[in-house]
Amino acid sequence: MTAILTDRSARLRMTFSGEKARESLGGLVTNDVTGLMEGHGQRAAALTAKGRIIAVLRIFNRGSDLLVDSEAETADAFVAMIRKYVNPRLARYDVVSDAVGCLGLYGAHTAQSLAGQVGATAADLEALPPFGIWRRDDEGIDVVRSADLSIPGFDVFAAPDRLAAIADALRARGARDATAEELERLRIEAGLPRFGVEIDGDTLPQEANLDVLGAISFTKGCYTGQEVVARIHFRGHVNRHLRWLHSQEPLAPGAAVLDAESREVGEVRSATVSPQRGPLAIAMIRREVAPGSTVRARLGARELPATVEAII
Repeated sequence: MTAILTDRSARLRMTFSGEKARESLGGLVTNDVTGLMEGHGQRAAALTAKGRIIAVLRIFNRGSDLLVDSEAETADAFVAMIRKYVNPRLARYDVVSDAVGCLGLYGAHTAQSLAGQVGATAADLEALPPFGIWRRDDEGIDVVRSADLSIPGFDVFAAPDRLAAIADALRARGARDATAEELERLRIEAGLPRFGVEIDGDTLPQEANLDVLGAISFTKGCYTGQEVVARIHFRGHVNRHLRWLHSQEPLAPGAAVLDAESREVGEVRSATVSPQRGPLAIAMIRREVAPGSTVRARLGARELPATVEAII
């Protein structure tokens, strides 16, 4: 597969620094920020007091500070949360989205293609774990191992003009710009939910499989929304989950999902056609519809059979 490029600079980027940076941010998100080792990253979520998702985040420990990014759709809500709850005298925070861009490079052999453009070796980049960071301080470049798509790749954080030069060099080496449809297919294949598509302001973390995606610590200290998340995990369950649907024909977002008794048990949230897996969708499905069940997706007068699969 030819390596593909995408400009991810529309996403929010923030930095947190100071003695209380990890403690302050950790009190607002679902994962264990205080235990995050330098050079590593993690997924996490910011929640309301009622446990509903405000933003799904990536948090990277750069040693001198934390770099946090999230989807553009959730930027305003997350920044408002930070401004409300984080005391800048204890933990300095800055929105750096204009000063620092993000470029994604995905596909086979991307470490070799990228290494020479950022001053790394291919071995440096290939050794990174998911969300791991390679840094070049003198040029302000951070390369992280991405886990957002169904193919391997990296995200590069740097000044916009530096990223533009890297992108041009990669295109000269055969990389091409990804289409929006291609990126959506790769995201659906990875099972990663997107705010405004699979997730909204009423979604609980476990409904969006954020526990399965490693975005929740059940052993860390308190954070906003923890009581709801812990109660679900230790004493109960959610009533619905995001699931993959496999079918023989393409499904459509918005289609109602019906069980064998023609009861409505869910809704298709996103859909694509995968070269490897065929027609594939992500749907929010009632808990009682077990993986392996056959359902029907109805849009208008048309109904298509589909098989439910857990996203893991």
